[in-house]
Amino acid sequence: MAAGQETPADDTVVEATPTAPPPAADTALPRVGHQVGLDAERLGRLLGDPGLDWLVGRARQRMARGRPLTGSVTLSDPDASQRRAAERLLGRAPRGGGSLSVRLDTVDAVLRRSGVSPDGLAVAVVALTGPVPLRAETRDREERAWEEAYALLGALDAELTPWAERIRGDGLVRRLVRTPEAAGPLVAAAVRVLRALPVSPPTSRATFAARNLSGAHALDEGTPLATLVLSGLRFLTGFPDGAGAQWRREAWASAGLLMDDLSSTVLILNLRGTPSLDWMADAGEPAVLTLRSLTRHTPVAAVPTTGTVHVCENPAVLSAAADAFGPACPPLVCLQGQPSAAALTLLRGLSAQGAGLLYHGDFDWGGVRIAAALGRSVPWQPWRYTAAHYRAATARAAEAPDLTGPPAATPWDPALAVALAECGVRVEEEAVLDDLLADLGPRAR
Repeated sequence: MAAGQETPADDTVVEATPTAPPPAADTALPRVGHQVGLDAERLGRLLGDPGLDWLVGRARQRMARGRPLTGSVTLSDPDASQRRAAERLLGRAPRGGGSLSVRLDTVDAVLRRSGVSPDGLAVAVVALTGPVPLRAETRDREERAWEEAYALLGALDAELTPWAERIRGDGLVRRLVRTPEAAGPLVAAAVRVLRALPVSPPTSRATFAARNLSGAHALDEGTPLATLVLSGLRFLTGFPDGAGAQWRREAWASAGLLMDDLSSTVLILNLRGTPSLDWMADAGEPAVLTLRSLTRHTPVAAVPTTGTVHVCENPAVLSAAADAFGPACPPLVCLQGQPSAAALTLLRGLSAQGAGLLYHGDFDWGGVRIAAALGRSVPWQPWRYTAAHYRAATARAAEAPDLTGPPAATPWDPALAVALAECGVRVEEEAVLDDLLADLGPRAR
């Protein structure tokens, strides 16, 4: 275009400054000279100047969106090399100011008239950067690839189906790995792990990873696989929300994957079976068992003569029972909140030997989640832990705190969840301690 020629009325489209996009990953980059009638050498000097990468990139973006190569594109804060490249392309200095605007219609006309690209700007962009897939087609292809990656979740057991549906929708996998090509192996590994959980007897996480995955460090903290598996196993075991290193340690342990075999413990009263346990039971004093002792000496505890073991959620119950009855108290196990790997190992062992487990916990949503999580690992019967007992406790409570958190199911007594929602108050174990002690006392036997 001559230096003094006027450009058509400006229909400027201002866009963010991109770098020139790479060629599509699934399409080979053609050589510039393959386009019929195109002067590859001159095109490389003229439109292939690095100072015009932004312009070629904008044109490619429009082509990918199916938009015509018309109107203006604008670059804010151009440097001197970008201004010089535009001047060489247009044959004149672009309009002044703090930004640089170039009309795509003008560039198309220059390329056609000069013979550099007789078929115009679109052909030149393809020659310089490779074929341009339409954005909609690219999106459809990517979505199909994501669906193929997510389809691997279909190999999970039915109890994890709600988690799999949530994973499809919440974007966790997309945040962990940006492409469907990376998502496929990640989802496949997570499915392989979750299908093997929970582990019984518990084992170290590194040993489990070495046996089931690519190596001992495959489930190390901070890896995408560890994050995805931790989400799934929490759904599997019902482990509550939380944060921090200790919380993650306990969450892994809830599925039998351990950082070590000493930090997981369970509190007991009057269980017998070893000299040390017998000694503590004779004294009527609580004892602490580690996972190490439970897995190295099996069975570590014997089934009591009554055939029954009471299980509570809070240490205050066990402590009060020891104070009240000492060695005369029937065997009692305390979860101390969410069941640890040590607690699950002990209770599974007792159950396998024929012991009947009677469980009581706090009457609140957190408490019933703990009870449900325990029920997925070992069978138990409610110990004053039904809707009738809850309603009786609320009738006696002078001031009970309000329930908090989302509701949860109570499969051992569906009416309990209904009663909790209706009454809307929590009743902690300590509030019904007298009733629990009455069941443990000599007169109850």
